[in-house]
Amino acid sequence: MQPNRTSPRRPVGIGVGLAVLATVSAGCVDSPQHHAGGGPTGHVTAAPPQLAPPGSPAPTTSRRPGRPNIVEIVTDDMRTDDLRWMPNVRRLVEGQGLQFCNSFASYPLCAPARSSLLSGQYAHDTGVWSVRSGQSFNRFDDRATIGTAMNHAGYNTVFLGKYLNGYGTETSKVTGQNSFRYVPAGWTEWWGSVERPPNSGYPSGGTYDYFHGLFNHDGLIDDSFKGRYQTVVEGRLLRRMVKRYHRSRKPFFMYFAPIAPHFGGPHEKGDPEGVVWPGTGKPERFKTPARPGRVRGMFDKRITRPSGLPLGGGESQRDVSRLPRPMRWLPRIDPSERRAMLSLTRQRAEALFVLDRQVKKLVATLKRTGEYRNTVLMFTSDNGYFLGEHRMRQGKVWAHEPSLRVPFLVAGPGIPHGVRYDPVSTEDIPATILQLGHARPPHPPEGVSLVPSFRRDRGWRVPVVVEGLEGARVMRTASERGRPGFPTPLTGTGIRTAQWKYVRYVDDDGELYDLDRDPNELHNLYGRKKYAAVQAQLARLWAAYRSCSGAQCRKPLPGDLQTGPNQLARATRAQQHRVEARYGVPAL
Repeated sequence: MQPNRTSPRRPVGIGVGLAVLATVSAGCVDSPQHHAGGGPTGHVTAAPPQLAPPGSPAPTTSRRPGRPNIVEIVTDDMRTDDLRWMPNVRRLVEGQGLQFCNSFASYPLCAPARSSLLSGQYAHDTGVWSVRSGQSFNRFDDRATIGTAMNHAGYNTVFLGKYLNGYGTETSKVTGQNSFRYVPAGWTEWWGSVERPPNSGYPSGGTYDYFHGLFNHDGLIDDSFKGRYQTVVEGRLLRRMVKRYHRSRKPFFMYFAPIAPHFGGPHEKGDPEGVVWPGTGKPERFKTPARPGRVRGMFDKRITRPSGLPLGGGESQRDVSRLPRPMRWLPRIDPSERRAMLSLTRQRAEALFVLDRQVKKLVATLKRTGEYRNTVLMFTSDNGYFLGEHRMRQGKVWAHEPSLRVPFLVAGPGIPHGVRYDPVSTEDIPATILQLGHARPPHPPEGVSLVPSFRRDRGWRVPVVVEGLEGARVMRTASERGRPGFPTPLTGTGIRTAQWKYVRYVDDDGELYDLDRDPNELHNLYGRKKYAAVQAQLARLWAAYRSCSGAQCRKPLPGDLQTGPNQLARATRAQQHRVEARYGVPAL
C-alpha cells in the first residue's frame, strides 16, 4: 500500500473541484446506424445526443462546470490481487487517483451485483436473486436506473458490454416480451451483449464467446464481429463513442462492462482436462477464459501457483468442520487440481492483460480529444473469486473475503493521488456517480456517496450488508421450507464492519469472524461462549439491516462498532499484512 497522499495529479480545469463536489446534492466496424428512439417496444430510451456536425470543433464552454464525463469500467469475476496483471490500469487510474482498500461486492454474483450497480439498491430490493433463469434479468425492472437518472440530468449515456445474465434469452419484466432486441430506457446508445434465444436465426455467438460477441445495438443485432476478440472489439467501440460524443455539448457517462476474466469459450488447447473430483472419480470442470494467441503463456514464469493457495504449497484450510454446511464436505485439493487451478490463474491474468491494453488506448483517446481533463475514470468488478481459499477451487457467492473483495479505483479532475480505507459497497458506486453528475437517484439511495472520501477518510460508520443465494441442496431445502428472518429466497445474509463479519444462513448455521485477529477467516467463532455478547449485538444489527431499504441501509452503526479513520487505516494495513504473510500477494 502507498501512503495516504493527497497531492492532485490532474488539474481541475473545467472539471470537478473537491469544494464543488462536497456541496452537490445526492441527487470499429461499421454497424447499423444509431438511432435515439426505442427498441422494438417503442419506448423512448434517452434524450437525443445533440451532436455537432462531423469536423466541427467540440463545444466546451456550454458544458456545465463541475459536471465531468464519467467512464465506469466493470470487470467480471475479478479479484483485488488481479490488479497485478494490469500495469496500465495501475499506472493510469490507480497511479493518477485513489485506490479504495476496503471495497466489497454486497452480493458476490454477476446478475445481483450488476442490478445493484445499475439501481443503487441491494439485491433484496431489486428482486434479482441469482443467475438462474427466473431469478435474474427477467426480475429486474430497468425503467429507472443510473442510465435514466444521468440522462435526465443532461448526460449522453452509453452502455457497452455485459448486462444481466439472461439478457437476450429471458423475457423483459418491463415489456413481457423476449429481450433479444429489447433496449432498456435511459441509454443514448446501447451496445448490450446478448445471449441467443432458441430459433433466433443466429447459430453462434453470444455474451460468453470471446471470439464471437453478439450485440444488441439500439434494438438491431450486430453479428459482424465473428473471429475477433470481444475485449478488443469493445475497446474499439468505446473509443469510437468517445470521439462521437466529444462533439456534443453534453457530458457523457459510459458504462463499460467487458467479460474478462470470466470464463468463456471457445475451448482451447491447453485448457485443464482430465481432472476428477477427489474421492468420486467423476470429471471436474475448470472454467477458463479464452485468450488471443499473442498473450498465451506470458505470465507462466511469474505465476507459479494458484492465487488462493498458501505460500509453500500447504493446505488452503485444514479444518473445514466449522464452515457453512455445504462447504464442509469439500475434500483436500489434490495435485491435478492444483495444476488446473494454476492454469486457470494464468488464463485469467492473460484475459485481464488484454483489457488492460484497451484501457491504455481509451486514456490516449480521451487525451487526444481533450476530454481527459474533464473525465472521471472508475474501475471495479461485480464480484471477487475463489482460487483455492477454504478449499474452493473456483467460484464466488459465499461471504468470504476472496469472494467479497473487489478493486475500486477512481481518478479524475481534482481527485488526489493516494489510498483510502473507507468502506465501499456495490451500492455506494452509483450513489457516487449520481452525485458527481448532479443527478437525482432513480430510487431512494441505499449506498453512501464516496465523494467526501475523495478528500479524506471518514472512517467505517455504516455496515456493508452481504447477501447470497447458495444452490447447495441443504441450503435450497431449508430455503424452500422458509425460516424466520429470510423473507426472500436468499439463503445467507450478514453484516461486515471494520473488525467483525457476522453471517446467518437459512439452515440456522452461521459464521462470525474477528477480522483483526483472523483476516484469513480460518476460525469461525459463531456459537462460541466467549463471543456471546458480541454475537448477540451483531445479531440485533443483522435483524435491522438484513432487509433494509433506503435511508435505513445508511443508518450509522452503534458507536462502539464504528471505526475512526486513523484506527481504520492501521487495522486495514495489519489485516493486509496477515493475508500477505499467508498468500504472498496483496489481496486487499
